[in-house]
Amino acid sequence: MESYKVYVEVTVKFSTDGVMMPVEFIWEDGTKYIIDKVKSKERCASRKARGTGIMYTVLVDGKECHLYYEFDKWFMERKSA
Repeated sequence: MESYKVYVEVTVKFSTDGVMMPVEFIWEDGTKYIIDKVKSKERCASRKARGTGIMYTVLVDGKECHLYYEFDKWFMERKSA
């Protein structure tokens, strides 16, 4: 099963020292998800969907997922049907 990128709209918050943190995103079906916690942030590549940038490991409704910031766009991984 192959994964691909789903570009998502993300609302971010900037701290006073310029650190960017995502607070919510809108999935491709229009559902808005609030990010409960950002667990980690690291520069890395999405091996499944083939992309590079900063990977945010976040908690949404108790589930861990990855949100990628790729230069000027945000994406998540989605498995093809």
